[in-house]
Amino acid sequence: MKTFLHGVVLGAFTFFSSASFSLAEQVTSKSKEDVKFEVLADDIWQFSLERNPLRAASYSETSPSKLADISPEALEFNNKKQQQQLSLLQDIQVAKLSEQNQINLSILRHKLNNSIDNYRFKAFQIPITAEGGFHTSLAFLPRSISFKTETDVENYLSLLSQIPDYFDQQIAYMSDGLKSGNSQPKVVLQGFEHSIDGFIVEDASESLFYQPFKSGFAFLTPEKNIQLQARAKKVIEQQVINSYQTFKDFITDTYTPNARTSIGVQYTPDGKDYYQNRAVHYTTTDLSAEEIHRLGLSEVKRIKSEMEEIIAQLNFKGSFAEFLHFLRTDPQFYATTAEQLLKEASFIAKKMDAQLPKFFKLLPRTPYGVAPVPAHIAPKYTTGRYVGSSKPTDPGYYWVNTYALDRRPLYELEALTLHESVPGHHLQISLTKEMENTPVYRSSYYMSAFGEGWGLYSEWLGLEAGFYQDPYSNFGRLTYEMWRATRLVVDTGMHTMNWTRQQSIDYMKQNSALSEHNITTEVDRYISWPAQALSYKIGELTIKNLRQKAEQSLGNKFDIREFHYHVLKNGSVPLSLLEQQIDAYIQAELGKVKLTS
Repeated sequence: MKTFLHGVVLGAFTFFSSASFSLAEQVTSKSKEDVKFEVLADDIWQFSLERNPLRAASYSETSPSKLADISPEALEFNNKKQQQQLSLLQDIQVAKLSEQNQINLSILRHKLNNSIDNYRFKAFQIPITAEGGFHTSLAFLPRSISFKTETDVENYLSLLSQIPDYFDQQIAYMSDGLKSGNSQPKVVLQGFEHSIDGFIVEDASESLFYQPFKSGFAFLTPEKNIQLQARAKKVIEQQVINSYQTFKDFITDTYTPNARTSIGVQYTPDGKDYYQNRAVHYTTTDLSAEEIHRLGLSEVKRIKSEMEEIIAQLNFKGSFAEFLHFLRTDPQFYATTAEQLLKEASFIAKKMDAQLPKFFKLLPRTPYGVAPVPAHIAPKYTTGRYVGSSKPTDPGYYWVNTYALDRRPLYELEALTLHESVPGHHLQISLTKEMENTPVYRSSYYMSAFGEGWGLYSEWLGLEAGFYQDPYSNFGRLTYEMWRATRLVVDTGMHTMNWTRQQSIDYMKQNSALSEHNITTEVDRYISWPAQALSYKIGELTIKNLRQKAEQSLGNKFDIREFHYHVLKNGSVPLSLLEQQIDAYIQAELGKVKLTS
């Protein structure tokens, strides 16, 4: 694990190591139940690595030589094994575990339940979303391999040679899904083939899978490099590119024409139960779709009133809809070049870097960069996203979508940047990865309600950090918050209440200043990825409510840096566990007050 300098004083601020991040409370002696759990937990983790060679390689010095076995027999075996593991976990006496092992158990249970549920609902028959899928995930393969020896190169070529069988199995599952009505809706597949086009090149040397070979390998002789380059071109041309072409043909000729015409997941086999299951998984709550829908309507109403206050402040002469049209169409709100957009995003990120010590007593060591969304996925990709580092030597990246600049308004950029970089995803995810003496299955886990809730909370925190001084930018912040609130309404509406796609697009257009392109892309994302979008607002409201509780309970003893430390100190956790942790922090602080009074 990574090491830090302890207690390094920089100016008026002291930064502590990750060693103190989650283990200050950990007991030194282990109970029998702790030992029993840790043995089981290690077995569960090792099994998951055995079944996923690429993931296993990312935690070791070895290079993978096999893709995951996704045959029906393998999936069935995995499911039976994971059911057994979950049963053994349920036999653990949680109350006898240390605090940290209680958290560890909750993470493993969440992971296992997710895998078991996805198998039960046959999610493997839909390995794509409106944005991409298994075929775009493989694009990360070249940069995830550490090429240090000839064996590493040979293993990489072996991986490429397995792509045809891997694609054939995915296509077989998708074909089975078509027969049973378990497919993506036809409407979100329009233009999906463009997410495949970038992988189909005439010259194999222009394939992104060939990139590692372009300059040759310093540890090989010139003759060996030439030999391996020739082999790589042959494998890519005959197997990789052909696989992508076969997949594209399947999508355009078979899958899209025969995909279901309904958009709600309720119309797939066991769809109603599946949606509620996904809502529970992504929000880590037991809220029903109806309760989430009502919460969304309430939030939309609140945020709308704040937006109208800004419009009045600007003395805009016109209706709310006319103001939104003005924002979407006036050239002053848009960058004219990709470089301009990236520079503006970088400036905002750097500006926030300087504010971090005011709000956090622990900062990550891992740096981050700002880069454009790769061109081959940009047309169907979201506005921005954080991509964490896969290796200890790599930075994280805040990706900014520079495709279609007239759909990327600058007034939203402050909120987007704070969410995706710092104090949002980069800070939270990096701190989690850098936790010491914490099992990898926990430090590498991302729980959507916590992570996305933190990202949205980070947007709001920008107010205290001095951002959103321009009223248009503050309106952009609110339109981003409105975006997450409308998600609660349209996601539940489309999947459980027969809302149409156009009805959802219109609802978001009427209530947020997002560009029409972004709204359409987002709605298709919600259709193709049921319930995931619910996690943002549910998580943010939970963190805000916990902060309000801490402020009210502690009064002038409330310390924002201490509060954030306790929110983040244990990594990505279920919201119920977060509530317990903050309650314990409040009680501990109140205890200190009593001792000194």
